[in-house]
Amino acid sequence: MSEKFTDDLFDLKNDRRLSVYLYRAGFGCWLLYILSGARFMQSVSTYRTDFGVFAFFLMVMGLSASMIYDYYHHPAEFAQKRKWLAISYVVLAGLIYFFILHHEPVSIEHLLGRGLF
Repeated sequence: MSEKFTDDLFDLKNDRRLSVYLYRAGFGCWLLYILSGARFMQSVSTYRTDFGVFAFFLMVMGLSASMIYDYYHHPAEFAQKRKWLAISYVVLAGLIYFFILHHEPVSIEHLLGRGLF
């Protein structure tokens, strides 16, 4: 992988590729979410909720990355996306709280006890 490619990929101010890649990965996880509900995919059906939350997470991160480009090049689109980004973060926090944490309060001891860190 060339250094020029990675420099361009993480130059969010002038390049949209990273946000497109995040959107595509989110769409792929969303397709896994749909497929994991099928009868022939019962071996991965336990991860169905995780696929859905991760798909939403990737799409929100793609929106966040594309907003950096829009801030410099398309101010009108940035103003519109800013509202949706705030709503997306609230929905994502709700999804993580209800489906991943299972209504449990967040504490450091709880996270360390479950082996997440």
